[in-house]
Amino acid sequence: MANTSSAKKAIRVTARKTLINARRKRDFKSTRNEVLKAVKAKNKKSAESLMPEAYKAIDKAAKMNIIHKNTAARYKSRLATKVGSIE
Repeated sequence: MANTSSAKKAIRVTARKTLINARRKRDFKSTRNEVLKAVKAKNKKSAESLMPEAYKAIDKAAKMNIIHKNTAARYKSRLATKVGSIE
């Protein structure tokens, strides 16, 4: 258990940031999965309309260091490739 007031505050801050990071990671994964579901259903119009939302969530996750910036670029590239491959 924390003894000093600064250690107690650090515990509170860590708990708050953990919730924020988990929410942002969940948002990024769910939007990415929505696009992938649309791709699997071969619904190009739906997938293209979800792309900006997915890009936004991926960029926010990268900005907050939840995922690495190169990982974000890889996810965006692969999503774009999959959406582009729908006939």
